Amino acid sequence: MRGHDTPLVRKLNAFVALSETELELLGRMHGRRRSFPAGRDIVHEGQVKRSAYVLASGWVCSYKTLAGGGRQIVDFQVPGDFLGLRSLLFRTADHNIEPVTRVEASEVLIADLLDGFAHSPRLATAILWAASRDEAMVVEHLVSLGRRNAQERTAHFLLELGARLTLVGMGTADGYACPLSQYLLADALGLTAVHINRVLRELREAGLVSFQKGQVEFHDLAGLVALADFDLAYLDHSGPLLK
Repeated sequence: MRGHDTPLVRKLNAFVALSETELELLGRMHGRRRSFPAGRDIVHEGQVKRSAYVLASGWVCSYKTLAGGGRQIVDFQVPGDFLGLRSLLFRTADHNIEPVTRVEASEVLIADLLDGFAHSPRLATAILWAASRDEAMVVEHLVSLGRRNAQERTAHFLLELGARLTLVGMGTADGYACPLSQYLLADALGLTAVHINRVLRELREAGLVSFQKGQVEFHDLAGLVALADFDLAYLDHSGPLLK
């Protein structure tokens, strides 16, 4: 796959208008392509091997485990996202990454990243933007868990996923394909599977959004945005600041 055709490039172009040199550097990050089956961790909490990945296709979840065996899904990653980027900078990985579907991902070593930064400060800025956007999403997720009710947090999460997928060419204002089970969605939103099932039914019956058979469909996008008080500004998708 050519460097300028990847979801990663589409994503980074939202912040930095990438030059041919920067596209070539990003293209090299796709040289070590690997496939991973669903359900088998790509990165393990406590892992000391210093490598990360760029997700090319498929979906994964990042999660933390507790001593008693419980887990909390922190987020889901879609094509164009980095997986385990902190693993390159920390001495050990601080979370697990598990494919939700079969995925293809390109391994990125610390040498690849440092070489790219040395040759292109603009590329380093773009990747820093991507990491900062991920941090902004975590902040919104914390607000959802602490202050939004079940309908609001579900609506907000579905809208956020839609915006992220639209950025990389996998979603529209009408909706998007979504392989997440209700169990996974409930885990991420701090709800039970029974509760998320009821919330999704309420949103569907209200004519706002439906999530059935692996497809999210927006029926009243403006109404859903109003319910969730969703402000796209934290995702910073309004166009490149560096040109």
